[in-house]
Amino acid sequence: MAVQKSRKTPSKRGMHRSHSALATPAVSIEPKSGETHSRHRISRDGYYRGKKVLETKADAAAAEE
Repeated sequence: MAVQKSRKTPSKRGMHRSHSALATPAVSIEPKSGETHSRHRISRDGYYRGKKVLETKADAAAAEE
């Protein structure tokens, strides 16, 4: 098993971790509703790429009235 010969300095540790930061998540804007959502995911309104693909509870309540 590998064992380090000497302790890594704070500077070298920081350099090592420089690429470990989390990137901001990719976000899309729904063309119909203007809502922002994660890429390749259905929006809360049930739209995907401008088409209604999922009926929501609000849609079901509006249809009953």
